[in-house]
Amino acid sequence: MRDLLMTTHPLSTESQSIDETPQTSGTTTPTRQEKPKERRRGRYIGAIDQGTTSSRFIIFDERGNPVASHQAELARIHQHSGWHEQDPREIVSTVENCISRAMKAYALRGYRTSDIHAVGITNQRETTVVWDWETGEPLHNAIAWPDTRTKGLVREFKSKEGADKLQDLCGLPLSTYPSSVKLVWLLRNCPEVKKAYDEGRLAFGTVDTWLLYNLNGGKKRDIFVTDVTNASRTMFTNLHTLQYDDTLLDFFGIDRSKVKLPKIVPSSCASAFGSMDSGPLEGIAITSCLGDQSAALVGHCAFAPGTAKNTYGTGCFLLYNVGEKPVISKHGLLATVAFQLGAKRKPVYALEGSIAVAGSGVSFLMNNLGFFRDSRKISEEAATVPDNGGCIFVTAFSGLFAPYWIDDAKGTIFGITHHTQRGHISRATLEAVCFQTKAILDAMERDSGQKLSVLTVDGGLSNSDICMQSQADIIRIPVERPSMHEITALGAAVAAGLAIDIWKDLDELNGMNESNRTVFEHQISEAQSSRMYKQWSKAVEMSRGWCDNSEIDAT
Repeated sequence: MRDLLMTTHPLSTESQSIDETPQTSGTTTPTRQEKPKERRRGRYIGAIDQGTTSSRFIIFDERGNPVASHQAELARIHQHSGWHEQDPREIVSTVENCISRAMKAYALRGYRTSDIHAVGITNQRETTVVWDWETGEPLHNAIAWPDTRTKGLVREFKSKEGADKLQDLCGLPLSTYPSSVKLVWLLRNCPEVKKAYDEGRLAFGTVDTWLLYNLNGGKKRDIFVTDVTNASRTMFTNLHTLQYDDTLLDFFGIDRSKVKLPKIVPSSCASAFGSMDSGPLEGIAITSCLGDQSAALVGHCAFAPGTAKNTYGTGCFLLYNVGEKPVISKHGLLATVAFQLGAKRKPVYALEGSIAVAGSGVSFLMNNLGFFRDSRKISEEAATVPDNGGCIFVTAFSGLFAPYWIDDAKGTIFGITHHTQRGHISRATLEAVCFQTKAILDAMERDSGQKLSVLTVDGGLSNSDICMQSQADIIRIPVERPSMHEITALGAAVAAGLAIDIWKDLDELNGMNESNRTVFEHQISEAQSSRMYKQWSKAVEMSRGWCDNSEIDAT
């Protein structure tokens, strides 16, 4: 969900391994002709980071430093407006390719495979995969989390008796976002899926379950699990018991006897996730699994209640640690499982604000409007003008997510004049993410009764100084950016290491990735910041109701 869109050239099909591009690791890298040097023996952890637009594999040392990596782009399938699918087989093959290429880079740098102690997984959430349990073959493309084909279904379910009780059980509002409505759509619209369901052959899972099933050899072992963070995004799981809930399943018309649901386990576990069945890491245990936003929270070491992070990737996701009891939002946010780092540790919960369009807005300017040929050029384009020139861009490509939940909005640019230039629209695109982040922070303050003192950030768009300065100006609290950007993968590695006692206690992780942080302080007056936000809020209201129900169903 949170790919670091701006760390690689977006027009290439694959990024290079870290032995070939020094920028990924920030360390001196040998050339291809250089003879590998024997490295000091140590303990290393591999992290699979499977996101919306790419897959990557990164190997970390026990101090949280990446030593080798590889990234591969993932194709997006858009058969109709609002549809977003992925090939389940390609999800697996890109991960396997990244592991193979990163391991070559790792060996080239003089490291030993035998020093890799475990593998962790983090993944895009809500994306839904269905397959035939008897053959292990997928029955349909994966329906990705931003997909909005289920708008009509959501409206139908909102009018159903009991709809107002769901959020108290699962923490999520009815929207196109969770996996539940995606599965219902597949059952209603895909005969092959419905037939497998009626015959009891249908397996349902999110990307983590599909990856774990395949990396363990598929039918050979039938490893069929999910962790608490991913399970909490399906809308089938009771947030309080962390088990599938019959009330929720019945509401969506899902018969538990006809569909195989993965076993729910803690995010960090030495045995539940199996081991790599083949490839250069054959036999290495998989010891963690977290949804990507939860992994980022762990990567920031945000273990204490009151800590938060914001990830600026394809979308933008702000998680706020609320401790060991869930807080059901009254102000448009989601309640979710933050992490459970072992069966002996209690689950930790978070409030979450989800923004559908962040880095994907930059991709829109690049791919659809031709503003630049490299997404990293967004800051250069925005720097050609001193401000947004009165331009406000409500990037409601999939409606608006938290805290608004407006599904009848469309992407709309207000304030265009003869004066408007590409730089103004570029700034407005970056500011759209920052304004929505402020709306989420305001809602979190109302829900929690506490004001955040600092916002820690990661993700590709966080590399833009202009974007982060705008964020600090708009929310008027410091924005803190770590020097090492692979925070989500680091979270998966940390959880994997905790499972096998590379770190025995969370206190041992204090100080990880703390050096050389960049802090952005607000530089405009409170009055100016308020005026900007008031204008944004007006634009949001004006974008509401842009399309009627028939148009919503058609997009």
